[in-house]
Amino acid sequence: MFCTQCGYTLGDKDRFCPQCGLTTGVGTPRVERVRLTRDIQNKKIAGVCAGFAKYLDVDVVLVRVIWVVVAICTGGVGVLAYIAAWIIMPKEAPGPSPATEYAGESAR
Repeated sequence: MFCTQCGYTLGDKDRFCPQCGLTTGVGTPRVERVRLTRDIQNKKIAGVCAGFAKYLDVDVVLVRVIWVVVAICTGGVGVLAYIAAWIIMPKEAPGPSPATEYAGESAR
């Protein structure tokens, strides 16, 4: 195996190139990043709070309560922030629903 940056010959268990220090990816699990998107399945208004809750891995009720408190205590800044997030955050890509998957399997 060779380093993709400097071409140095690497061992099978090398995690970093001894020549340039580039990581080889050996032994490092790939972690799928969670994107900040509006959750269209668990939404109440636009899915902004549900999207933040999924991104931060917290309860959606907690995020909604915090957002309402911020909206009330800041004189409307929280409402403007919610509208801005509604416009800026992309919708979550719809996945196949369980009913669709089941119907596709029975057609075969």
